[in-house]
Amino acid sequence: MREHGGNLDQAVQRFGGRMQDWIDLSTGINRQPYPIGEIEPHFWNALPSRSDLESLHEAARQAYATKAPILAMGGAQAAIQLLPRLAPCGRARVLAPTYNEYAAVLSAAGWHVAEVASLDALARADLAVAVNPDRRRYDKAELLALLPRVGRLVIDESFADARPELSLAAEAGRPGLLILRSFGKFYGLAGLRLGFVLGAEEDIAALSAMAGPWPVSGAAIAVGWRALRDRAWASATAARLEADCLRLDAAVKSQGWRLIGGTPLFRLYETGDGRAAQARLAGARIWSRIFEQRPGWLRLGLPGDESEWTRLAEALSS
Repeated sequence: MREHGGNLDQAVQRFGGRMQDWIDLSTGINRQPYPIGEIEPHFWNALPSRSDLESLHEAARQAYATKAPILAMGGAQAAIQLLPRLAPCGRARVLAPTYNEYAAVLSAAGWHVAEVASLDALARADLAVAVNPDRRRYDKAELLALLPRVGRLVIDESFADARPELSLAAEAGRPGLLILRSFGKFYGLAGLRLGFVLGAEEDIAALSAMAGPWPVSGAAIAVGWRALRDRAWASATAARLEADCLRLDAAVKSQGWRLIGGTPLFRLYETGDGRAAQARLAGARIWSRIFEQRPGWLRLGLPGDESEWTRLAEALSS
């Protein structure tokens, strides 16, 4: 298994307790999720209809402020799995460090993959990948300037819901540009497995053919449609997350940890010893993410309710 957050079963194996005893801050998933409410029985009992799926697509277009062709999929990961099949194998470059599935999936499909450290180094790739925002944030104009210099440009905006000014969704539809969006992170419903890919008509048609007639479940359609249309909840959540980022940075300041990046859903700190920091928090049943290749790094998601903030404060002060 590649490194990912959310591996709470490993925390239990190493440090004990029950799954429900832990606060999982190892992912960038909102811990105050969207309230699902009631789901009509036909979304569970019947195959998803084309009209229901199109209603979800239109809700996503409105939420992401785009008119581009769009396809709902089983999370952004489902789109990543299909990316290698959109073109013959060639040179792929991934702006790193970042989500490690891109390089792995492309390599497994026969692409020649290089991880690079700057936007300029993506140029001349047959397939170029950048996640925005990630540890860093990238200017939209700089990203668009890459478009004529690469065969296909993939911008992963899985953490962009709370920072819509960073999104290139309005530019989707241009040949060679693909935008990936995650639903589960911002809305705190990762288990629903819902995401979207926006792009030129021919790319979306190709992905749709590969994904098959029912790319997402009826429940995902129902919940996604309702949540994406609730702009008041989205606006309030974005404001809360911004404030909570500052709150978390202040909470860890006494540890001497240095903020080196993040998004509105997680913070990344240089701690000097990530394993020791993780073990210390694990003693309070708080799980965090470390990185084998960068031993000083520790990533923390944002706590949810006040009881979680209190437990984190107590763990940091012990």
